[in-house]
Parts: sequence; C-alpha cells; structure tokens
Amino acid sequence: MTAPHPTVKPSTLAPNTAAWQPVLGPRPPTPFEKRWPGPLRPAPALVLGAAVATGIVAAASVPLDRPGTGWLVTALAATAVLVTLSRRHFPGSVQPLWTAATVTLLGVGTIRAAGWLFVLCVLTAAVTASLAVAPARGFRALVFASGTIPLAVFRALPWLGDASRALLHKRQNGSTARVGVAVVVSVLLVVVFGALFAGADAAFAELVGRLLPDADLASNVDNGWLFLFASAVVVGAAYLLAGPPDLTGLERPAKARLGRLEWTLPLAALNAVFAMFVAVQLTVLFGGSKHVLRTAGLTYAEYARKGFWQLLVVTALTLAILAAAARWAPREQRGDRMLVRVLLGGLATLCLVIVASALYRMHTYEEVYGFTRLRVLVSVCELWLGVVLAMVLAAGVRLRAGWLPRAVVGSAVAALIGLAALNPDRFIAERNVDRFEQTGRIDTAYLSNLSADAAPALDDLPAPLRGCALQEIAHDLEREPDGWREWNLGRREAREVVADIRVTELAWNSACGPASSLY
Repeated sequence: MTAPHPTVKPSTLAPNTAAWQPVLGPRPPTPFEKRWPGPLRPAPALVLGAAVATGIVAAASVPLDRPGTGWLVTALAATAVLVTLSRRHFPGSVQPLWTAATVTLLGVGTIRAAGWLFVLCVLTAAVTASLAVAPARGFRALVFASGTIPLAVFRALPWLGDASRALLHKRQNGSTARVGVAVVVSVLLVVVFGALFAGADAAFAELVGRLLPDADLASNVDNGWLFLFASAVVVGAAYLLAGPPDLTGLERPAKARLGRLEWTLPLAALNAVFAMFVAVQLTVLFGGSKHVLRTAGLTYAEYARKGFWQLLVVTALTLAILAAAARWAPREQRGDRMLVRVLLGGLATLCLVIVASALYRMHTYEEVYGFTRLRVLVSVCELWLGVVLAMVLAAGVRLRAGWLPRAVVGSAVAALIGLAALNPDRFIAERNVDRFEQTGRIDTAYLSNLSADAAPALDDLPAPLRGCALQEIAHDLEREPDGWREWNLGRREAREVVADIRVTELAWNSACGPASSLY
C-alpha cells in the first residue's frame, strides 16, 4: 500500500521556485495599425524646431477676426518646413497639387474681404492639407486621408516625446541643449496653463493684466492657441510624412452583382421619366414666358424659383444612383458592358440637360428678383454637379474610373477657388446695380451687409443710395483698422472708395428705407 503524496505548502517551496504564470505574447496589431504602423525611426530634432518656428509665425501673423495676409504667410512657412523635412529626413513627399491648393485657399484672405467665403476656404484647406501629406486615390482612401492630420497629432505624441528625450540626453551638445529644451517646455507650459486660468477666472485674468500692462491679455491668449494649433499641425503632418498610412486596397469590387433584369428595368424606367421631363424643358426654353403663363398659370420668375431646388436634389440623387449602378451592375459579358454604357450614359446625359434647366431657372429668377449670396453659391454647386456628370460620362467610355474620385474632389476645390476669383460680393453688387439701372429697384438694406469687396461696385450708385449701401462697410472699416497681418486688397480698395465720399452722405436717411426686392 502506497503512502499518500504529501501536500507541499507554498512556504516550503524552494526559494527559486515560482508559481507558473501563463506566457502572454505581444498583442497582435489591429487592422488600423497594420495599415498605419507609423514611423520606423524616431523623430529627428528638426521636427521640434520646425513646429516651434511655425507656431511662432502663426502667433505673430494670423488674424483670427478677419481675412488677411497673415494666413498666407503662415501657410508658406508651414509648406517650407514640411518640404524641407520630407526631402531630408522622411520617406514621404508633399503632394504638389494639393499643397498648391492649400496655399491658394488660405491666400484668398489676402485679396478677398468676404468672411463667409474665407471660412469656406479655410475649411476646404484643412482637407487639402491632409491630402497633401497622405496621398490617396480611391473614394474610401480619400475619405480616410482627408482627416489624417488630426489623428496624426495624437499618434505623434509618443514619437515626439522620444525626440525630446533624445535631445535632452544628447551628450555632444553638453548641457546647452538640455537647458534650451527645458526653457522651451517651461514657456510652453506657462503660456498654456496661464491662458486656461485667465479664461476661467476674471480675478486671475486681471492679475495677469497687471503683470503684463503693455499687452492685450485676450490677444495673448489667442496667440497662445494659434501657436499650439500651428505647431500641432506641423507635427501631425511630419508624422504622416515619416510614416504614411497604406491606403491601397481599400476599394474592393462588390461581392455580389445584380442580375441583368434587376438593374436594367429600374434604370430604363428612370431614363424614360428623365426623357419626358427633358422634352418639357425644351418646350419651355423655346416657348419662353408666354408658354409658362399659358400652361402653368405662374409667372416666369415663380416657375423658375419653384423648380430649382427640386432639380438640384434630382442632380445629387442621380449621381448617387449612377455610383450604385456602376458598382453592382455586372460587366463580365459584352452585352452587360453595352447596357451599362447606354443606360448610365443616357441617364447622365439627360441629367446634364436638367442641370442646364436648373441653372437657367436660377438665372431667370435672379434677373427678376436680384442676386444674393445664397443664389450665387447654389448656382456654383449646381454647375459643379454638372462637371461631375461630365466626368462620369468620360469614365463610362472605357468603364474605368480609377481617376474619378480625385478628379471629383479636385474639381470641388477648383470650383471654390473659381468662386473666390469671381469675387462673389462684388459680382452680386454689380448685377444688382445693373438691375437698378434697368428697373429702378434695389435693396440697399441687403447690399449694405455685403463685405468690403462690394464697395467699388456700390460706388456706381447715385448719391443718396450710394451712402445707404456703403454706410455699414464704412463703419466696419473705421472700427477695424488693418495692420500688416490684416492687410487685405478688398478692404484697401474699399477704403479708397469711402475716402472720396462725404461723411454726411454715409448717414442713414429716408432714402435708405428697407426694401424686399431681393426676396
């Protein structure tokens, strides 16, 4: 009979014996990390200097309250440091076309005073800046790349921390580099937390104002945020250049294709409806206002206004239908490819006629009721949709559209730059002044709310109305004098116009009564 095995207490184990622990291997990378593992090398010290230098330029140049030349100066500085970094240290390269678009969009603030237009340019520049350092081709890749700089800023923090530690422990520079970095970090911490505390407590803000009597506290807070924002953008862009994401293979063909009847029948029916509508539109275009009055019981302007917005929605929906059909329609057989070309090409062609009808309707309405910012902007959007339809037709010739997503985004950017080149506020003012000369009707209350870009056109109005239209612009120019960083061509021309007008003419009088001819 065998003796029972004695129980070994933990206290009686040998000193070098440890309880078994499962061996945990490294965590497998996520699909996101596989596509974007980040830089393989630590950040060079030049990244820190580039970020600080760009932040200083932005803090000293950018006017937050209006468009100005400081935006262009900052854009050129950021471009210069990123191009230098990409050529000397990083495998990625700055895309020249997207970079030129970004600089051009931010440069609009140098020549145009319209705040609403410059806001659109800044928002678009944020997208083109990401595309400039994260090249992409397909639709999904473009969507992902358009927001990579904000993501890269957060991912770059450990990468930037390694560079800071390496700079602190670099022996060949002795203690000078370590002291310099410590000073920079100290100033940065004081600026950031001082700005936050000053914004949170009025008493602390007053104390800071006493310590800095010659400085504008609000301006210093804004400059601090500008410094941080511009530095972060450069760091994020540098991270993308050092370790760009792999965006290939995101565009995958549809796993299942539709049967021939499943997609040809709906598209054939839609083509028939479009053809009937286009036939009516051709009758209206050739029949003119008399035909509309006789058949629809509406004035020509009412007819134009009633249909434009519906046609704008039709154009957008047609593009979505074309994209869906191109993805799920079969193309393996020759007959299928022919049907794709005929049905989708016919739908796109008919939709181009609808775009022309919508633009004609809006033009007719503007001729009757006047031009406004909204009407000009939606007309540009409709015109851009027409350009996209034309590109879809071109891609359908060979059934290859690899270039189409970039062309669509590029055409949208070009449309906005073209709108800035048009000088929309001045264009609106010129058209309404011409309408006044023909009809004697004008809405000076609306025109007075345009930006300084409109001043040269409003100067052509007769004396009583000219003062009414220019009074708000004159008051804004007087309240907001421009320094070098706020310099703007549109405001400079407006100052020259206002300087030649008597002060009494700019006072509000009975001739400046509100009107509603633009609505």
